[in-house]
Amino acid sequence: MTNIKKPTGKMINFVGIKKPAMFFSIALIVASIVALIVNGLNFGIDFTGGTVIEIGYKESADVDKIRKTLSKANFEASVQHFGTAKDVLIRLSPQEGEDKSKVGEIVFNILKAENPDIELRRVEFVGPQIGDELRDQGGTAMLLALAGILIYVTLRFEFRFSVGAIIALVHDVIITVGFFAITQIEFDLTILAAILAIIGYSLNDTIVVFDRIRENYLKLRKVNSEESVNISINQTLSRTLVTSLTTLLVLIALFYFGGKVIHGFSLAMIIGVIVGTYSSIFVASSSLLMMGVTREALLPPEKDDDELAEMP
Repeated sequence: MTNIKKPTGKMINFVGIKKPAMFFSIALIVASIVALIVNGLNFGIDFTGGTVIEIGYKESADVDKIRKTLSKANFEASVQHFGTAKDVLIRLSPQEGEDKSKVGEIVFNILKAENPDIELRRVEFVGPQIGDELRDQGGTAMLLALAGILIYVTLRFEFRFSVGAIIALVHDVIITVGFFAITQIEFDLTILAAILAIIGYSLNDTIVVFDRIRENYLKLRKVNSEESVNISINQTLSRTLVTSLTTLLVLIALFYFGGKVIHGFSLAMIIGVIVGTYSSIFVASSSLLMMGVTREALLPPEKDDDELAEMP
């Protein structure tokens, strides 16, 4: 193995501030868990059940005006364009004492009083049981994704690397979900999809850092573990920041110009990308040091005499 000298030049001492970073992460996680216990998530119709109404307009529909009209009639509704600017999808949460079979007709008549040229396309009621199934299946999908990641990283690196990756991913998920518990922004299927996407995005960053850490552990023979990890983070920093910044530019554009239908998704992704970038730099690498990953654990197994004799 060729010895590679320790890189020279100015480097940021990320490992040196691992303790403040750890306390900061713990504070965010505790705040998120407390918010989840105290406030819970403000589940949308996808999870709680409710009425879905699709209405067609002759011209482009003003969703803000529709929302205000329904609000005056004591209907708190989610209104968005569906397919085209002339099609509108209205979601209503279930209310106690209401006749579910007549909700669609009542809402349609309220809107028709203001615009007679509208057409009722469909009315559907999503029961609470279906919402519970969606919530349970979403949670199962997340757990399966984490289990698959644990196996993948173990096979590619070493078991302690996989534990470090899972710690970073759980950190990202809890803080992102905690943000929605604190703000009480409606949590629907699009946000759940964003959280699953965040897991993949954060893992990609973490794998890049882990790959460089493993490479430097084997090549930089004259530095200790902390120095090797610090060098690895600095070497991958520009790639991590450029990837995150370009992704954030797209997500911010989606948030401001993509319409209300993907506000939740884009907001969740923005939070997830920021937290995921932070965890790739601080949480994942610090986890390896706390678990005592050494150079010896990453060295390939030595060949025995029989294997050496068989080699040409």
